[in-house]
Amino acid sequence: MNIFIGGAWAYANGSLHLGHISSLLPGDILARYYRLKGEKVLYVSGSDCNGTPITVRAKQDGVSTQVIADQYHKEFEECFLRLGFSYDLYTRTDTEHHHKIVQEIFLDLLEKKLIYIKEVEQTYCEQCQQFLPDRYVEGICPVCKSQARGDQCDSCATILEPHELVDRKCKICGEEPTKRFTEHFYFCLSFFQKELENYMKNAEKNGQWRENAILLTSRYLNEGLQDRAVSRDLSIGVSIPVAGYEGKKIYVWIEAVSGYYTASKLWETVTNNDSSRFWMESTKSYYIHGKDNIPFHTIIWPAILLGLGKASLPTYIVSNEYLTLEKQKLSTSKNWAVWVPDILKRYDPDSIRYFLTINAPESRDADFSWREFIYSHNSELLGGYGNFVNRTLKFIEKSFGGEVPEKTITQSIQDKVNHLYVEVGHLIEGASFKLALELIFKLVRFSNKFFDEKQPWKQLKYDEDSCKQTLADCLYLIANISHVLTPFLPFSSSKVKEMINIEHDGWYSFSVQTQNLSDVAPLFERIDPSRIEEELQRLKIQSTCIKE
Repeated sequence: MNIFIGGAWAYANGSLHLGHISSLLPGDILARYYRLKGEKVLYVSGSDCNGTPITVRAKQDGVSTQVIADQYHKEFEECFLRLGFSYDLYTRTDTEHHHKIVQEIFLDLLEKKLIYIKEVEQTYCEQCQQFLPDRYVEGICPVCKSQARGDQCDSCATILEPHELVDRKCKICGEEPTKRFTEHFYFCLSFFQKELENYMKNAEKNGQWRENAILLTSRYLNEGLQDRAVSRDLSIGVSIPVAGYEGKKIYVWIEAVSGYYTASKLWETVTNNDSSRFWMESTKSYYIHGKDNIPFHTIIWPAILLGLGKASLPTYIVSNEYLTLEKQKLSTSKNWAVWVPDILKRYDPDSIRYFLTINAPESRDADFSWREFIYSHNSELLGGYGNFVNRTLKFIEKSFGGEVPEKTITQSIQDKVNHLYVEVGHLIEGASFKLALELIFKLVRFSNKFFDEKQPWKQLKYDEDSCKQTLADCLYLIANISHVLTPFLPFSSSKVKEMINIEHDGWYSFSVQTQNLSDVAPLFERIDPSRIEEELQRLKIQSTCIKE
């Protein structure tokens, strides 16, 4: 089977925070799982280096947009690498390749009369003497009355036009903008109303979208889809490939989602593979993002694909709710965030991956608490998983010189492990990562209890054969638990496999064939609970220093 996984593209205008990672981590879990299963996987994403956010940040810092894009793209690559994200290709939207393919998509839709020109009134700032990009217009959302930008309200997820905002202000100078007539290109989104309704109904029937995606998409479809502008007057971005309109840029909402396709074509070029198989109807695709990006993946990108004649509409919409921080909404402007480059300096990447998965905002908002993060590490990773691995391997090392006992594994233990592979695989494929990880750690708790009840230290004194059986069973559990945990905790899983000298591909149970253990060492280090208060103080001090 061909599996396509697209991770949302973060704007390269500031550091990643844990909210980004929380919404993107499912993509890596899926990619690692499907590769173990032997499927053909293409997992892509990149940095969004076009559009208004980059321009805003560049003006704030007094540097060029290229400097900002380069800085954060490099930082993103490093963070994803250190967190173990296994992209087949991670690229950026300001490459010549991306621009070229996006322009081809635009021209294809234009030729099919799915894009047309229309004269419209656009927000214009007399003070700045320029048409304002949507994000340069701020005001009050007409739907929920919250502060919003001219393209979208983050509070209620309504897609907006700048003129719809109440109490509009220019983000640059603070003056109230006016309107001027100009020509723009529009995409016939309304043309796909019926097809998208049927598409959503099928996804709902098959349980392939999360509830937030169903509810929000239903709202847009019930209101009736409106044609939307696909061009804007911007300084950076993909130029409109039509004579006389070169000064205008392709609007980011059509350009950025097209990055999934352009990235696949770049992967094709770089690896000399055929990417077309990932755009066939038989392809199973997963699109990974936060709930603020739902309509772009359930309405806009499917409509573009339909317009292009592509049969592979998104199969699974993996749209997380929001991650809060210490019971407060994450705020980059108020510097109320845990920045990824910062947390990676002090904590194990598997600890971060574990906490963000076991506390994932899959169906409702979830909270990141320093207390819960540190207690979770100490009790579940160190005290549960790490303890079982260490006590078993150390016992074999001490009592048998590291020589692995050869025994036929107890049938009931084999049954538990076989069941684990089936159930965890089923949950991962259905995008229920939290439940999958909980199921694995249920077996971890069983394993510790099994070790305690068998008491191999006593068995060694009165029945060495039964002691060897216990240790063989425990080593079998360790090998398979670490393997099933590979998509979730790749670093510690790799350590376990090195210590017990195993290599295994596939998503099925296996027995340990190795003769001896190697360099047994603790999987995790204890985090002193005093760090909780240190981190809370660090966060408090940080939030008094506004990060633009």
